[in-house]
Amino acid sequence: MATGTDPHTSRKLSHSEGGVRGAGRAAIAAPHLRTDRWWLQPAGTAAGLFAFIVYSTWRAFANADYYAAPYVSPFYSPCLAENCEPMKGGPNWEIFGSWWGLSPALLILIFPLGFRLTCYYYRKAYYRGFWASPPACAVAEPHKKYSGETKFPLVFQNMHRYFFYAAVPVAGILTYDTVLAFRDENYEWGHMGLGTLVFLVNIVLIWAYTLSCHSCRHIVGGKLKHFSKHPVRYRTWQWIGKLNARHMLLAWASLISVALADLYVYLVASGAFDDPRFF
Repeated sequence: MATGTDPHTSRKLSHSEGGVRGAGRAAIAAPHLRTDRWWLQPAGTAAGLFAFIVYSTWRAFANADYYAAPYVSPFYSPCLAENCEPMKGGPNWEIFGSWWGLSPALLILIFPLGFRLTCYYYRKAYYRGFWASPPACAVAEPHKKYSGETKFPLVFQNMHRYFFYAAVPVAGILTYDTVLAFRDENYEWGHMGLGTLVFLVNIVLIWAYTLSCHSCRHIVGGKLKHFSKHPVRYRTWQWIGKLNARHMLLAWASLISVALADLYVYLVASGAFDDPRFF
């Protein structure tokens, strides 16, 4: 944390003592010196994330219209409760029995949600969009105190690596769901509909976002003293590094694609339209 010095007492001052308006900071009357529309980006970020929160919350608690053979919503897979709709051949593991009376989506969404909430990019996005910490570069945040991610509840952000471990098998299960999307309504192979393409695009973006994670890059190439002695890990680290450079783009693209995949299943399952079939 940056500090200043009170010229009268020679006492060091931290940002927590008045923030950027503290006695140790330059006295500038204007709240900032930017003349562009700097607020558009944080406002757009907040609007996009809020829209996804509203939609995903509605779908998670709806507990209906999440399976339209052969498609299963990514919000509900794998299904871990006995009250799941029958998904022939799909990942329907009733390990929670009949006592779970709420939507089965609530049992699985905690893992991909935890992964995204603790993601380094998403932290920047919602810190700026919702908490204004800071709202934009060269724009002072309105908070007088800042404790970082060392206190409750932000200390849980340090669990990102563990959520990454959970996100990988979830992505694997969604890959299995995508393979099953090549079956028809009679569960015979050789089908390809519009939903199949939706699932293919979604799983590619899900894997790209997951593997571009900073934790993944560190797991692959971290703690190595000599890359020359680990050529496979080095090449993998380089490849993941290229993905990592596009982590923000992949975060948004995969967020939109997973919502669209769920929406597509909902529309087909609710009878809004039939899945267009290519062959």
